[in-house]
Amino acid sequence: MPDSKKFFENLSGAGKSIGVLTSGGDAQGMNAAVRAVVRMGIYVGAKVYFVHEGYQGMVDGGDNIKEASWESVSSMLQVGGTVIGSARCKDFRTHEGRLRAALNLVQRGITNLCVIGGDGSLTGANLFREEWSGLLDELVQSGQITEEAAQTHSVLHVVGMVGSIDNDFCGTDMTIGTDSALHRIIEVVDAIMTTAQSHQRTFVLEVMGRHCGYLALVSGLACGADWVLIPEMPPKDGWEEQMCHKLSENRADKKRLNIIIVAEGAIDHNNKPITTDLIKDLVVRCLGFDTRVTILGHVQRGGTPSAFDRILASRMGVEAVLALLEASPGTPACVVSLCGNQAVRVPLMECVQMTQEVQKAMDEKRFEEAVKLRGRSFENNLNTYKLLSHRKIDAELPHSSFNVAVLNVGAPAAGMNAAVRSAVRVGITEGHTMFAVSDGFEGFYKGQIKEIKWGDVGGWTGQGGSLLGTKRTLPAKHIDKIAEQMRIHNINALLVIGGFEAFESLLQLVDARSSYEEFCVPMCMLPATISNNVSGTDLSIGADTSLNAIVETCDRIKQSASGTKRRVFIIETMGGYCGYLATVGGLAAGADAAYIYEEPFDIRDLQSNVEHLTEKMKTSIQRGLVLRNENCSENYTTDFIYQLYTEEGKGVFDCRKNVLGHMQQGGAPSPFDRNFGTKIAAKAMQWISKKLKEFYRQGHVFANTEDSACLLGMRRRALVFQPVVQLKDETDFVHRIPKEQWWLRLRPLMKILAKYKTSYDVSDSGQLEHIVRLRAKDNSAV
Repeated sequence: MPDSKKFFENLSGAGKSIGVLTSGGDAQGMNAAVRAVVRMGIYVGAKVYFVHEGYQGMVDGGDNIKEASWESVSSMLQVGGTVIGSARCKDFRTHEGRLRAALNLVQRGITNLCVIGGDGSLTGANLFREEWSGLLDELVQSGQITEEAAQTHSVLHVVGMVGSIDNDFCGTDMTIGTDSALHRIIEVVDAIMTTAQSHQRTFVLEVMGRHCGYLALVSGLACGADWVLIPEMPPKDGWEEQMCHKLSENRADKKRLNIIIVAEGAIDHNNKPITTDLIKDLVVRCLGFDTRVTILGHVQRGGTPSAFDRILASRMGVEAVLALLEASPGTPACVVSLCGNQAVRVPLMECVQMTQEVQKAMDEKRFEEAVKLRGRSFENNLNTYKLLSHRKIDAELPHSSFNVAVLNVGAPAAGMNAAVRSAVRVGITEGHTMFAVSDGFEGFYKGQIKEIKWGDVGGWTGQGGSLLGTKRTLPAKHIDKIAEQMRIHNINALLVIGGFEAFESLLQLVDARSSYEEFCVPMCMLPATISNNVSGTDLSIGADTSLNAIVETCDRIKQSASGTKRRVFIIETMGGYCGYLATVGGLAAGADAAYIYEEPFDIRDLQSNVEHLTEKMKTSIQRGLVLRNENCSENYTTDFIYQLYTEEGKGVFDCRKNVLGHMQQGGAPSPFDRNFGTKIAAKAMQWISKKLKEFYRQGHVFANTEDSACLLGMRRRALVFQPVVQLKDETDFVHRIPKEQWWLRLRPLMKILAKYKTSYDVSDSGQLEHIVRLRAKDNSAV
């Protein structure tokens, strides 16, 4: 291992005690965070204590503060809400209450606090930390603790994780619970759509978000709502007529339903609330449409956490323990947050101040500033919504005379349709004529190409699979016919949405540029594959939906054995040679092992895994879960591993096996995939427009530079366009995987949380970053 890497083996938790509590409103994924803190804490040799019922338990002490064991967090990963309880606590707001809390912590030697909650809970924790030495002095003076105890526990370290379904906290792209709340909203919207279509109805939906419109905005993007009302963007005067005009226009377009999404804190320009009843009355009065109101309420807080929230919470929980171990007396309280696809630490009070500034800006009607302060994730969502929401009348459109073709290539992935819809509508808004190609490059050479209009893609966001049709055919075999079709339809740019075959296809088209001028046009690829095996991107459209299918199935399978004797499940996932689904699915489902091609294993590893499980099963843990990627080994097949575990586990546990198969490819796309597909397709179309102008010479487009054929991918913190030619060196074409994969860094996490000794590279984490720098750095992440 190179010396530049820093491993946390050097960070010992011996002699340290960590208290973990959840406070404020509950959010799905809080339990995953608690589990990660407990297991990581115990792993590094610290004692970890549950503080039940939030700050109230800390003030009351007694049985509310209990030492946690490894087994005590077993089976809580898939449970929504918070198992250790949460409460709003008036006592902790008083000096007297905080004094009692300090005494309870010192008596148990706890000087490290991990707080999972919203901004109120985190502000309270910071105040407590600042008052700590004064509180200890008071306790010494009143004789409740000794001078020596005060010196031993002289510094309180605080690390926060934001658990809030509203995503209303500045300094992180996503808070724990937001993705799960979106799942609940989208489940309801999908269900409502079928009944609304049957009756030609208008539905007005109220979602949570008293101060923040994130849930309304993203669910509006994810379901293609007709209108969205949020506190950060009050509608301009005359919005009532505009909205009714849009609704009636959509009806005239044969659209049988209208969906209007309202955040509970929605206001107009005069800070007057816009309620669901107000909107219903307006629609009925002006249009006479059959209109119904649905208020989602606490459904949004409920249910099991999504795969995204489990992974986010597990990553953050481990990072929080590392932050506590590394803290020195001068370290400010920090929040572990997500920036793009990277965990970062940000000073807690900077985040709180920024969050308060948003509210102040909104109170003072500085709405544009409020949106900027919310952060780039929110701003990007809002910009995409604005791009897609208003269909301009043809006379208003810029006329570009460019023709852009869009096609799907490879296996279907959920979210492809959302990407196509977004691309088509943004393309039309930019003035282009959009063409849809059916059945990938096979349809291309056969001439299955036709113009696609705004109304043709209505209702596409929630559809799984590929509505355009997709094939694995590569273009090289039919290159002359494809060139001919490009010429016939005068195609000036290509948007290819797909997986590894799409990547190979683009490389072949770039190669063909020297022989066929038709391919000297801007080309962009959007990664869409459940396997997440394309170079140049951390995430692909479709992978999140697939992870959710895996996690839901694992939950059910584990549950199927409740009440029976001890049992281990061997589950085979898809992914070709790429172990992403097995690894990240394993982390989200709480697997004991995940076998993948990228990390070779032999019979000794299998043997030690079986022994490890056997030891575990002698405790109160009753279920084991082992994931195996379909191509991880030619000889150690799913059957072989199943038989090995069955034989070796005799007398201790029995085994079952399950091959998940194509259900991982099907189903309605998750909110993340709908939103990701929508946003990156919009960004890609804007890039194509820019390139078309750049390469337009003497009446036609000619582009043959490397940077005119790109893949748009998520790289750590930002969305970047990368020339496909440059990604060749990063790719293992034999096994169809990138040579380096970021998620391999998550494997030690899964092992630690499954009680294996392993080494974990922490050189990527640990730097405290300032929120202003984070925002200034770049403005292009998802």
